[in-house]
Amino acid sequence: MSTEMYKSPMEVAVYQMHNFSISFFSSLLGGDVVSVKLDNSTSGASVVAIDNKIEQAMDLVKNHLMYAVREEVETLKEQIKELVEKNSQLERENCLLKNLASPEQMQKFQSRLPSEDDMSPQAPSPTAAQASRQDTFGSAV
Repeated sequence: MSTEMYKSPMEVAVYQMHNFSISFFSSLLGGDVVSVKLDNSTSGASVVAIDNKIEQAMDLVKNHLMYAVREEVETLKEQIKELVEKNSQLERENCLLKNLASPEQMQKFQSRLPSEDDMSPQAPSPTAAQASRQDTFGSAV
């Protein structure tokens, strides 16, 4: 595919954009790539036709992206719903464990928690928090 026969950079750009859009959308649709060559006698009507095809291709991309975004939004909504349910379950479980714990266990647990003064930008590692829960309540939850 040589662009030597084109005199202006605009003709080269139109040619390259046309071939790119045909290749790209043919691959999206699973069709064969159709090669259309432009020559120096290209009329304004062919440029308009190419512009229309590019516009149609851009609309196709826009529709495809909108569909993909809608699917992703639905997936994320479902994940949020599941996480909210899990959070609620863990809060209920935490409340139950607090109610079942003896005052000695609660005091021991409270002494292991960092105070507000000791709070630094670095949070304790999850494994340390799990270990303290396991020691306090007998099993990791």
